Amino acid sequence: MPMNRVQFQPGMSLREFQMRFGTEQQCHQALQEARWPYGFRCSSCEATEHSHFERLGRSYWQCATCREQTSLTSGTVFEASKLPLTTWFLAMYLLTQTKTGMSALELHRHLGVSYRTAWLVKHKLMLVMFEQERDRRLEGVVQVDDAFLGGERTGGKRGRGSENKVPLIAAVQTTADGQAIYARLDVLPDWKIPTVARWAVKALMPSTHVVSDGLSSFVGVKSATCSHEPIIHNTGTAKTNVQHARFKAINTLLGNFKMWMNTTFRGFKTGHYAPRYLAEFQYRFNRRFHLAKLMPSLLASCAWHLPATESAMRTAMLAEFST
Repeated sequence: MPMNRVQFQPGMSLREFQMRFGTEQQCHQALQEARWPYGFRCSSCEATEHSHFERLGRSYWQCATCREQTSLTSGTVFEASKLPLTTWFLAMYLLTQTKTGMSALELHRHLGVSYRTAWLVKHKLMLVMFEQERDRRLEGVVQVDDAFLGGERTGGKRGRGSENKVPLIAAVQTTADGQAIYARLDVLPDWKIPTVARWAVKALMPSTHVVSDGLSSFVGVKSATCSHEPIIHNTGTAKTNVQHARFKAINTLLGNFKMWMNTTFRGFKTGHYAPRYLAEFQYRFNRRFHLAKLMPSLLASCAWHLPATESAMRTAMLAEFST
């Protein structure tokens, strides 16, 4: 069997991480370069002239034009956090370099912080991933399938009617020979044709060729000026259906996603936070060819992301494609 070069790429080793981001000063310098790669620029008036000073052990930049003062972390996802940047950087490293990602409980153990703090750090980083991936549009040949996230609860409804199951749509852009390139995973409120149509307008480029199973709702992709090729393949055994050549990429994606969820997480509020968990998997999958760049890329996104409060993090995320 040939070596899977994606799986065996070097990534960023723990030793390299410690050498680059092992001290608070190194993390400050890295965040400053990520936030202002071409030098300081005022977030209020865009001016570049400024003065720099320290107060109570913290560095501040003051715009020479509007006199606005800013610290290195203000206006970023790190704002108002009492954690040192070394802890944030370690969390980013663990979430991007470990093969299966990491749960909040595992982060709590590795970071040496309370579970509540670890949960908040993870969800803020997942929110950044969500914002980076929400506008991704697939093109060319795209395989799509329906799935459910979550399982049945004791004493609750069974099957697809379970209140802990969230419907989601999975899509994979493929090469001409069926190899996966990019993916999208989105929560849907239902499987009605208008809902799939709204999803397709945002998730697919015009003229995309969509390959799906026989679910009638997928005809909605035509509203996004996409062509649709339904393939009914439920005449064989479950094993032969999964191995259908035209659905290899999407079935592999969903298999990997379910394995990731089952091995990494033991339970979370599916209806509240599903979009963030989907975004974490999607973010990592779509950058799997450049593992070494994953953590610096996430750092740059964090430097440009607006602050998020704990109350906002704990508010249920609604399905984006509701009417």
